[in-house]
Amino acid sequence: MDQARHLPKRPLGSALVTSLVISAALFIALLVMNQPLKTASAPQGMISFQLAGTAQQAQTILASWRPDSVTMARASLWVDFAFIAAYLAMLLQLTRRFSLDRPGVRERIIAKWVRMLFIVAGTSDVIENIALLNNFSPPDDSLSMVASIFSLLKFTGLLLGLAGLIILRAARRQPLTPAS
Repeated sequence: MDQARHLPKRPLGSALVTSLVISAALFIALLVMNQPLKTASAPQGMISFQLAGTAQQAQTILASWRPDSVTMARASLWVDFAFIAAYLAMLLQLTRRFSLDRPGVRERIIAKWVRMLFIVAGTSDVIENIALLNNFSPPDDSLSMVASIFSLLKFTGLLLGLAGLIILRAARRQPLTPAS
């Protein structure tokens, strides 16, 4: 029997589990906070505001929200800062975990690019949130455009990073120690 195929499963690290639980809790909180932000002008709630590329679109969205919803939108942006830290920690730890038994040069390069994509996504999310927090009264074309561009960069980085994680995980496994 091939010993390499029957390696014992490693337990998840406590840091990975902690960041996973915190990310999930904050994600659920953000989903709940987003519900009152869904209107005819903002069918996706905060995501619609993130992607409003002009001051006019941003103003239309803000006008469609009730005053307490605008407060909720600001609060969700502040909660999102904690979510960024949690999901970035989780994704970087997951990348490390997936690359532990992948000693090949190709796998190390993929893991490096995946980490870089996640860091770019997290940084873009922070810049986007700062632009959005400054775009409430009155909305500005340049801030709306900055928020849209960095929002798209964030989503692209996350999607490409997750695709890289899948490729990294699907790569041929090699044991850390040679089989006897």
